[in-house]
This record gives sequence, structure tokens and C-alpha cells, in this order.
Amino acid sequence: MVFEREMDGIANSMQKKAAELERLAEVLVTGEQLRLRLHEGKVIKDRRHHLRTYPNCFVGKELIDWLIEHKEASERETAIKIMQKLLDQSIIHHVCDEHREFKDMKLLYRFRKDDGTFPLDNEAKVFMRGQRIYEKLMNTENSIIQSREEEGGNFERTVVASEFIEWLLQEGEMATREEAEQLGRRLLEHGIIQHVTNKHHFVDGPLLFQFRMNFRRRRRLMELLHERGRGIPESHDSPFCLRKQNSDGGNTSFLSVLKRHVSPEELQTPGGPFLKKTFTIVGDAVGWGFVVRGSKPCHIQAVDPGGPAAAAGMKVCQFVVSVNGLNVLAQDYRTVSNLILTGPRTIVMEVMAEI
Repeated sequence: MVFEREMDGIANSMQKKAAELERLAEVLVTGEQLRLRLHEGKVIKDRRHHLRTYPNCFVGKELIDWLIEHKEASERETAIKIMQKLLDQSIIHHVCDEHREFKDMKLLYRFRKDDGTFPLDNEAKVFMRGQRIYEKLMNTENSIIQSREEEGGNFERTVVASEFIEWLLQEGEMATREEAEQLGRRLLEHGIIQHVTNKHHFVDGPLLFQFRMNFRRRRRLMELLHERGRGIPESHDSPFCLRKQNSDGGNTSFLSVLKRHVSPEELQTPGGPFLKKTFTIVGDAVGWGFVVRGSKPCHIQAVDPGGPAAAAGMKVCQFVVSVNGLNVLAQDYRTVSNLILTGPRTIVMEVMAEI
């Protein structure tokens, strides 16, 4: 029972990872937009307190007044909750770190970005790198970031992978094409960019990728208090648990184990906890690098970390919907495996993944 609970915990944490990264990104963007507005309005400035000067500070009570005046909050209680959110996420802090709660008082606070104390973990580093690159692209004359059409659809904020890599090299962002390609993969894995039809991982070539987040969209501060709408429903119980495999060459892999049956109807329920994804996988001399198991529907049980499927973005804990356009929700894994083995070297697979 203890082991099963541990596996449930691993599955749930992986499931929530993408949603957490997206929420973190929105908080960082919203906080940065507020910081710039406060500097512009001279709300942030050097202030003296007890014979000491504190640079780039704002007064808690004055900021609450400002939020209400600018209709960012209708009453002081809501304004306090907004600023508490930024404090909890280490966007702001009390100048002496004496207060863990944001108070509607004459206390001095400061944005951590203004005093260089913002905690840069790996997720924040990738996000801030993506934001800086986006802004740099948008401010470049004849920018490579444009609106483009692909497969009958029009997509905003797109770049061609090979042109993006060339730009990174020209701007001195990366030293080699290989490093630039790795950066593109990190941006994709953190949800900053994606292939316009979500069919490919990032590779150096003519594929079209889109910045998922419009960093310049003006965020309302109230959005910080309503972020769960895009997350995981609290009542959702993951049908999977994970078992860690032995590391191979530094790569750690997992096996997905199905805890409960999921019907095709549950998978396709509008507004449910599953999202359809499409992968194009080009097999190599060994195969495609993944294993399917289960029945009606079957699921991705294992993915070789160094194989073609992993390079295309496939992961465990995904249900197989179709193979090369053929719906397989009512088939078992033997039928699906045979369909893959007897088909073309390049396969297009639709899956349903937990949000």
C-alpha cells in the first residue's frame, strides 16, 4: 500500500507539472508588467525610513490605493489578496523580509527583480530566457516572428525552426546549431513554444513553431486569483501510476501502470481532464521506441528515452486514439502493435494525454 501511494504521488506530480509551469509563467509575466507600470507611474522610488534609504521601493498602503484607483481591484481585501499572491511567489518581498503577509500599511516592499534577489530555479530560468528572446524578436526590424499559414490555419507569433536557429547564432544567444536546437527543445518542453499543429518536437529544419504565450498581452491582476480554471480538476483521479526503470546512460525511464479502466467516452468528454495530441514518428533501424499495452483503449506503457518516439514528444501515460488515421479506441494492444509493425516507417499517432 505504501509503494502504491508513492507511485500515485509520482504520477500526480508529473501530471500537474505542465499546468504548474504555465501558471508560474503567467504569474511572472503579470508581476513584471505591474513592476514596469509602477516604475512608470513613480510609485516605485527610493524611500527613506529610520535614517536609511531603501532604493526602488513602494509603500503597501499606497499600492493598495493605486490598485483600486486603476480599477485592478474593487475593494482593498481583493487588492491585498493580489499582492499576497505575488509575495507568495517571491515576486515581491518586504525590504527586510520581516513580514510574510502583505499588509495594507505604511510598510516598504520591493520587487525582487529590482534588487536582484529573484530565485532563479531551472523552470524560471528557461521561462525568463524565453520571454527575453520573444521581446528581442519583437523589437527586431524585419523580425522572423510573423503570422503564417499552415495546413489551412493561420497562426500568430510563429518562427521557422531553421530561421530561429540562425537568428540565435547571429544574435550571439547560442554558440552552435546543436546548442540552439537544444534551447528550442527546452522552450518546447516548458510550453513556451509548440509546433503549430502539435505534431513535432523541435528540430533544426523547415517546421513551423509558435510562441504559445503572447508575453505582451496586458494581463489583469485579477487573473492571479482565478488561475485554477486552466489547471487540473481537483476531483480528477489519475488512472495511472508510474514505476521507475533502471537508468541507462544517464536517462531514467518509467513504466506506466493502469490503475483503473478508462472508457473511450470518458477520454473524449468535453472539458474533461484529457487533451488530444498528435505525433509524427519516423522509425529507425530498431523501431519506433515505444511500447503499447492494454485494451479498449490501449495506452503507452514505455518510451525509450533515446528513441524516435521520445524525440517526437511522446510520453508514457497516454491513451492511443488513432494510428495513421485509423481509430483504435476499441482495439487491444496486439492489434495496435501489429498495425504499427505492418505499416509505413513513418507513423502518425493521435493520443489523449492527461492535462
